[in-house]
Amino acid sequence: MTKAKSTTKYIFGLDTFGDIPSDDNGTLLSHAQAIRQVVDEAVLADRLGVDVIALGEHHRPDYAISSPETILAGIATRTKNITLATGVTVLSSDDPVRVYQRFATLDALSNGRAQVILGRGSFTESFPLFGYDLRDYNKLFEEKIELFAELIKEKPVTWTGTTRAALDNADVYPKTESGHLDTHVGVGGSPESIIRAARYGFPLMLAIIGGAPDRFVPYVELYRRAAADLGTVAHPIGMHSPGFVADTDQEARDIAWRPFKENRDRIGRDRGWPPLTRQQYESEIEHGSLYIGSPETVAQKIATSMKTLGAERFDLVYGTGPLAASARLHNVELFGSTVVPRVRELLNEQSKTTDKSRLDGRR
Repeated sequence: MTKAKSTTKYIFGLDTFGDIPSDDNGTLLSHAQAIRQVVDEAVLADRLGVDVIALGEHHRPDYAISSPETILAGIATRTKNITLATGVTVLSSDDPVRVYQRFATLDALSNGRAQVILGRGSFTESFPLFGYDLRDYNKLFEEKIELFAELIKEKPVTWTGTTRAALDNADVYPKTESGHLDTHVGVGGSPESIIRAARYGFPLMLAIIGGAPDRFVPYVELYRRAAADLGTVAHPIGMHSPGFVADTDQEARDIAWRPFKENRDRIGRDRGWPPLTRQQYESEIEHGSLYIGSPETVAQKIATSMKTLGAERFDLVYGTGPLAASARLHNVELFGSTVVPRVRELLNEQSKTTDKSRLDGRR
């Protein structure tokens, strides 16, 4: 009897918001240096065979990336294979037509490697910056994603809403060579956002930044159920979570601790969170969604989480806080050269075990 083979294509990526790194003496780099650092990290990731580099959009002093697609265009000129994604593009405070045009242009420059991940934005600095009222937070995203879903069909669009000017049989350029701009939706745990992604037939990228990953299983089930009810396609699930890889578990925990705490406490001051303790940090590594450790430790945890959620993509949000630039590069090197191959190996072993169990059950 021929053994059944798994056909799952697993995808692995690296995400960054352009956190401002430090040099080896602890001095923070400039925003310009931080941007060039991200480009160098993407080039290394491409050379190591990492599938995706995803850049988040922020408008804060602690992050250097406010225009992901511009940096991705620069990365496109120095890489060959890596998918050039956002993580996320804040569609609510942008114009869908311009977002489509920018990413269609990136797609042309990169020979079809552009990917836009749309989101509402967990940070809200972009709303007043671009003249939007936060009271319209939900309406802005609902209307704009509706329009974006029409734009990526790459046909003349007629659309009317309240958040921007109407379009009457408007044709938008440039067109992509494939006729399809790769579009996903990033969701942090809102059931309404899950259903919305299913309604438009967009692949789902889950932002899991705290707590046990298995708490997102109901959202995965909701996405698949909603797609079935709405008659759309339930695409393979992706997930992203923060982490850091070093040569040993203890080294990784010690190096990442202070930068992670500084970043978490800075955000916490805005949101009313108490300061992070070392005990909480260690607990999140052991039981939650911090993927910090040696290559083997991180690989084992990624494989377990992907299996738990049935996810086929995992992006590591690396370089959180003012980590040293050299440590970030080493993290990218270990992730691409050691972690990703090991996770693939673990997932393939799991698939073979599942296939064997199914065959044994039919005998």
